[in-house]
Amino acid sequence: MDGSRPRDVATHRLPARDYDENFTDLHPPLDRHQAFVEADRCYFCHDAPCVTACPTGIDIPMFIRQIAADNPEGAATTIFRENILGGMCARVCPTETLCEEACVREIAEGKPVKIGELQRYATDVLMDQGRQPFERAPSTGKRIAVVGAGPAGLSCAHRLAVHGHDVTIFDARPKAGGLNEYGIAAYKVVDDFAAREVAYILSIGGIEVRNDCRLGRDITLDDLRRDHDAVFLGIGLGGVNALGLDGETTEGVDDAVAYIADLRQADDLAALPVGRNVVVIGGGMTAIDIASQSRRLGAENVTIVYRRGPDRMGASQYERELAQTDGVKIKFDAILKQLETADGALTGATFAYVEAGEGGLKETGETFHLAADSVFKAIGQTFVADGVESLALDGNRIRVDDDRSTSAAGIWAGGDCAAGGEDLTVVAVEDGKIAAESIHRTLSGS
Repeated sequence: MDGSRPRDVATHRLPARDYDENFTDLHPPLDRHQAFVEADRCYFCHDAPCVTACPTGIDIPMFIRQIAADNPEGAATTIFRENILGGMCARVCPTETLCEEACVREIAEGKPVKIGELQRYATDVLMDQGRQPFERAPSTGKRIAVVGAGPAGLSCAHRLAVHGHDVTIFDARPKAGGLNEYGIAAYKVVDDFAAREVAYILSIGGIEVRNDCRLGRDITLDDLRRDHDAVFLGIGLGGVNALGLDGETTEGVDDAVAYIADLRQADDLAALPVGRNVVVIGGGMTAIDIASQSRRLGAENVTIVYRRGPDRMGASQYERELAQTDGVKIKFDAILKQLETADGALTGATFAYVEAGEGGLKETGETFHLAADSVFKAIGQTFVADGVESLALDGNRIRVDDDRSTSAAGIWAGGDCAAGGEDLTVVAVEDGKIAAESIHRTLSGS
């Protein structure tokens, strides 16, 4: 993103103060009194449905009871015992479709307990104190390689370190954190929280991180297997789906994930180029994030176009309403047919309305046009098998069993790169935890 695009792609579109206001914390943290009031709303259900709905199985009634008893440190320990990235998950997890959707208060009143905000309150207290609730076991002498410093890799590494194993994390990027560092909307994770959480996780000891080290380029799977007792792969999804249209390489047609990464690492948000008329193709969380952030950067018109109806959209109703509050328009049941250019610059896009029929979507014959000097692709990421060609795949991701073991002895995998994943931070954390326990059992002979 060099800011040199022609026509209406510009920088410094808003007054300087607006950038700070637009990218402030989406949900300001609860204070102590607010946390007490919210915790008091919990019924502390036996066999609580919110626990079942949590992919990491956090004992939610227990940690809320501990908050109500003015013991946030104990509440954080309860959370971290199951999810060491509980602070990040409190900020970015779609709690409205997980634990809070299952909350009895939601079912009875349409107003669930604010579980995510209570989780953030508790974890922030303990993290701000810099105290680990875990003690590292005596060294086992075993060495494990973790490839990928995202949620799955960090979760796996921390649990292995707690068990006394020595872990080396290899990551392709300059900073650890994966999508937590590079792929989450900036207004959801402020104050460099992703980096602070990584530092907190590493404070357990026994974990070394090697950045700018890519599997298949700088290291091989054979190298890792030779030099370590076990290997965990949390390499995510490194590719991006293509539109498959002429003009896709035109300046102004960009990968949404890459732009969000640039935004997250930018020192000056005002210096980021943003279109006047932005069109986003896709219907998941990435589409919502890039659309809302484009508006907050100063884009005048932002439209998300999704090929199916709202009931099939990957982004939750809450996230869609958030985007619409930001001024984003959403058009459903339409596919991109043509990118339009003039003098080498992107000027617009033509879409066709579709409807579901036998054999898939069929065009209705109606079309519409949107002016566009910027089009973002948010149509999903793809698995890149560089360096792991020897492993069996299930579909287009790594095949794993219930313990996250792969087809090769001594190699485990989890997170987005593993078959059956749900592309959620909290699911990746659980994968890493499950794999770590399986690795520990294998190495200890139990």
